[in-house]
Amino acid sequence: MPISARVWTAGKILLLVGALSATFVAFAMMAARVAVRARDVAVPNLVGRELNEATAVAANLDLQLTVDETRRPDLKVPAGFVLGQEPPAGSFSRRQRSVRVWLSAGPRIARAPALVGESQRAAEIRIVQEGLQPGAVAEIRSALYPPDVVVAQDPQPGVETAEVRLLVNRGEDRASYVMPDLIGVNGERAADILRGHGFRVSITAQSAATGLPPGVVTRQAPAGGYQVHPGDAIALEVSR
Repeated sequence: MPISARVWTAGKILLLVGALSATFVAFAMMAARVAVRARDVAVPNLVGRELNEATAVAANLDLQLTVDETRRPDLKVPAGFVLGQEPPAGSFSRRQRSVRVWLSAGPRIARAPALVGESQRAAEIRIVQEGLQPGAVAEIRSALYPPDVVVAQDPQPGVETAEVRLLVNRGEDRASYVMPDLIGVNGERAADILRGHGFRVSITAQSAATGLPPGVVTRQAPAGGYQVHPGDAIALEVSR
């Protein structure tokens, strides 16, 4: 057989061997992934289940349950039922792995502490320290009380309850205005009116403007139409 023919035959054999090797490696990798995937299971949703039921559900999937020693009070989940889990439901885990759960202690009943006059943060800390749950927070705006202070609570101090709701003052609501368009208005006169309403007004470096008498507003910040509040800064630029 000529040398060229033998070289061509050997090349075809090498190509065939290479293709078969690549195919074998690809199938081996796919088989490994399938085998690993077969050992994974979807973590079930155990929240809201009683402990024995949750244990059985996990065991059916070859998962183990690890129960957190500290129980947490909850108004909706009864005592002894799963309140939370890790990893979360729907994620994948290897068989024989543990799912950590913590259980509800049920609603903790205690006497509501006196909270009127305290800041919202201090009141909520005291509620938790008493083993109760902070409830909804309603708000008012009034100049009669300091801002962010509890002005009422439900239930009243001394009443047995599982949660405490608060009424908190957010402080007096500031008046708001729509910034007028002052272009072409006398700057000093506009500044006096704005200062009379509590705004901080400054007349900035004057600009040269032809055809305008001195002291007329040529620029303003903020522009007309913006919402402003007493105490805000307003800058006016006038002609010279």
